[in-house]
Amino acid sequence: MGLGEVGDQTLPCDDGPMADGTTTVVWDPALLDYNMGDHPLNPVRVELTMALARELGIFDRFGVRTVVPKPADDAALTRIHRPDYLDAVRLASHDPFFSGWGLNTSDNPVFDGMYEASARICGATLAAAESVWNGETTRAVNVAGGLHHAMAARASGFCVFNDPAVAIARLLDLGAQRVAYVDIDVHHGDGVQAAFYDDPRVLTISLHETPLALFPGTGFPDETGGKQAEGTAVNVALPPGTDDAGWLRAFHATVPSILRAYAPEVLFTQCGADAHRLDPLADLRLSVDGQRAAYLALRGLADELCDGRWIATGGGGYALVEVVPRAWTHLLAVATGEALDPGTPTPAAWRRLAIDRCPGAEVPATMTDGEIAPVQHWQPGTTPDPVDKAIMATRLAVFPLHGLDPHDARD
Repeated sequence: MGLGEVGDQTLPCDDGPMADGTTTVVWDPALLDYNMGDHPLNPVRVELTMALARELGIFDRFGVRTVVPKPADDAALTRIHRPDYLDAVRLASHDPFFSGWGLNTSDNPVFDGMYEASARICGATLAAAESVWNGETTRAVNVAGGLHHAMAARASGFCVFNDPAVAIARLLDLGAQRVAYVDIDVHHGDGVQAAFYDDPRVLTISLHETPLALFPGTGFPDETGGKQAEGTAVNVALPPGTDDAGWLRAFHATVPSILRAYAPEVLFTQCGADAHRLDPLADLRLSVDGQRAAYLALRGLADELCDGRWIATGGGGYALVEVVPRAWTHLLAVATGEALDPGTPTPAAWRRLAIDRCPGAEVPATMTDGEIAPVQHWQPGTTPDPVDKAIMATRLAVFPLHGLDPHDARD
């Protein structure tokens, strides 16, 4: 197999940390066909992720299997999207002058084969979700997925179909009663929240830069769920400039307590890498090391609450070489077993590929930004900065709906 390619089989290696479970990595080079041209959402970030993970031996670990997905069919897509919107996407896929439905804008340009490429992204996330729910695997990852902004009848924020929502709907159809969705993209996970705002079977948690400063302009703490689902939408709106310490403090002050109160059967995460300080489209200040810490925390919560059942997707991320491949390779490592040592060098073959694909890019030499992110435990009133105000706003809005005390740091 060439650089960046993986097979559709379980790959053997020595016994390791995954001896008690398996991980499915959903992959097909055809997933790179979701290509909007000269656009921030460049599929090279996914290509370079898979190449880096392969060079570092992630796919050779014990218990890792790779699966080639099929495109989602209309029955799956219409669980979230209106049939007339599907028809519009089909037409737009072959008409460069099409307009309407949020399509053919600067954010969502149309391109040849758009319908098929979008359906394949959804099919990949469906395959990940089904493999976990059916007990075929403990964890599953689709780094090409995470298109969380698409609405029932509108493309939005680079997203044509909403693969996380489509996959969560499949979990519900298969019998799931409590699905927790945690979104750590820098942008609010508005499409997934909208899809399940009135459904108590789905808890959506989003940590994002404040909607006062960033697209899509939603995700305020007082968005807490519909009348029959109060408390099942949770939003942590962080101030611009939030760094590793503040972000991790906000995460640990909100997410674990709510997940424990909700007691999900399966954890679904959208792991957009655009909260990194080098991302050109937003203004949070995480490092790759902070993102790695978040993945470890999410895996720990899946292990604690869901018998390890964890479905992860990619999402946003527009530092195509400098950030996304390293962040999502850390995600793949955490999902498949032992986390990578942050000081691991990036392989020479991968650096050559990155330069070839993105001439002039600054190619990282190691898997770290040189910082090991500390975890600062939240205490009410002890660190009265804008991050703590955001934490308290969320806790006040949501914690009582779960029987939790917003002022008690033990909750």
